Amino acid sequence: MARSKFAGMDKLKGKHRRRGPLQAKPKRIRPNKKDPKQPVTPQRTIESARVFDDTLVAGADQETMLDEQTDELQCHFDKSKTPYILITTDHKPHTMTLQLVEELCMSIPHAEFHPRKSDDFKKMIPKAIERGFTALLLINEDHKVPNTVTVCHLPVGPTAVFKLTSFRPSKAIRGHGRRTHHRPEVILNRFNTRLGHQAGRILGAVFSLDPEFKGRSVVTWHNQRDFIFFRHHRYIFKNSKKVGLQELGPRFTLKLRSIQRGTFDSKFGEFEWVHRRHEMESCRTKFFL
Repeated sequence: MARSKFAGMDKLKGKHRRRGPLQAKPKRIRPNKKDPKQPVTPQRTIESARVFDDTLVAGADQETMLDEQTDELQCHFDKSKTPYILITTDHKPHTMTLQLVEELCMSIPHAEFHPRKSDDFKKMIPKAIERGFTALLLINEDHKVPNTVTVCHLPVGPTAVFKLTSFRPSKAIRGHGRRTHHRPEVILNRFNTRLGHQAGRILGAVFSLDPEFKGRSVVTWHNQRDFIFFRHHRYIFKNSKKVGLQELGPRFTLKLRSIQRGTFDSKFGEFEWVHRRHEMESCRTKFFL
């Protein structure tokens, strides 16, 4: 007897007819994280998997505190010296670099801009010391974009070089506020190692550490995975429990490249720490600040 050519299709249809209606999968009940009785497993991040560092400072370390009390920047942290900052740039700065200079002059009290022209940066140091400046900031650029900030504290150092990225002026920040000339509060956040303490103090000493609380402004240097974020806010107390923040700008990110004893001297200077990319960035969970 000849086989019908539609026999296979009849079987296929029969299978579909025998299959019942589609049923929705049961929902998985997740544990309630707000319930204190329910244990919550900590989320694994790169920071939680950080490689242990012997130089981590736990709490009030006496050795670290003694070093900080005798270093070159202690006069700023005990408020016995008012910082006066001289800012300069490359020989022919472009628009974005000049924008950064303008933003820094408005954010840092007692900051002054001096066009570099044909002057050598190393020869500017004794002139700045004679005029009473406590720090010299050099902003370099590459392809018309600022990419390096050198902070040289006067008269005896130290000097730090930072890579600069993600610069955003105040005008590009939505809802930004207007800055005043009051001295802001300074917050150094998450500088956990001895090197981090040193880098934080170098940046913190650029601002006056005797704030004027009337201005209600705060500058934050926040370290996260060795990237140092700069933010400038104004705060207002809405009630006894709530605080409102308004960003003033600018925004930028720094990454430490080197720390040198004394004032700037790229040829004969004594470097305490230098970032070597191929050696130090081989492990993603190794941080230095």
